Amino acid sequence: MSAVNDTNFNSAVFLLTGISGQEDFNLWISVPFRLVFVISIVGNSVILFIIKTDPSLHEPMYIFLSMLVVTDLGLSISTISTALGIFLFNSREISLEACFSQLFFIHLFECIESSVLLLMAFDHFIAIRDPLRYASILTLPRIGKMGLVCVFKGVTIMLPFPILLQQFQYCQSNVLSHCYCINQEVMKMACSAIRINSIYGLSVALLMEGLDSLLIFLSYVMILKTVLSITSQAEGLRAWNTCVSHLCAILLFYTPMIGLSLLHRFGEGSSPLLQILLGYISLLVPPLIITLVYSMKSKHLRARILRVFVK
Repeated sequence: MSAVNDTNFNSAVFLLTGISGQEDFNLWISVPFRLVFVISIVGNSVILFIIKTDPSLHEPMYIFLSMLVVTDLGLSISTISTALGIFLFNSREISLEACFSQLFFIHLFECIESSVLLLMAFDHFIAIRDPLRYASILTLPRIGKMGLVCVFKGVTIMLPFPILLQQFQYCQSNVLSHCYCINQEVMKMACSAIRINSIYGLSVALLMEGLDSLLIFLSYVMILKTVLSITSQAEGLRAWNTCVSHLCAILLFYTPMIGLSLLHRFGEGSSPLLQILLGYISLLVPPLIITLVYSMKSKHLRARILRVFVK
């Protein structure tokens, strides 16, 4: 496929790439990808079903967890079609419209997940700092409004990406290095000036990855201060133990995402394979591992899951 230099914008396509240089092993590479997608989608769906059908789990902590599960499902579904299309059928072509739609939903769910992780940090802070008023502060209507704000924030922030990208003509190489579309790569394919898009993308990264992670960090500073003020060491450890799953989720989500963002913007001489691996890790690992972490750490949820499978 030649480079995209057609003046007819609607006829242009991009070529997606699985793992560069390993095309002969795509069928074998598809096996772990299929396992990851199946475990992620089935595991998250089971957790969501259990939380929805079990009234004893209709508590703020589990409602926030269900929000996280929904965003992880959305993230997996947004990438599964193109990923398996490449590794199973060597279907590499994707139209610009489909590419823009995919990158919008990928970035949208990433933004929503970042916001939900921030809400979960606030949930832990209230539960530890003021447990007597916990239920009165985090009521179901208030949690629902928080969820709507997260969605509205994500749509508002991410919608300009496909709109801006549609204004460009694409005359550079049309081969993307991942099996899905992301804004950082697509905008580099344009032969137009991308300064506005680049500045907006950096602003979004600072707002989503920077501000949210900073607020999460401040929340945990206050949580740690509260835990250290508890006179009983056993109670303090028990309170801190409730945050372990959330801390694991934060590290799994932010570490590869921030690393990939830095590589795309400042890592001109970095290894392409490193960018590809970080890209796959940032989208595939969090939906898989976060599900397992919460299933193992939450005794109540773990008991419900075991009961479902034992039946």
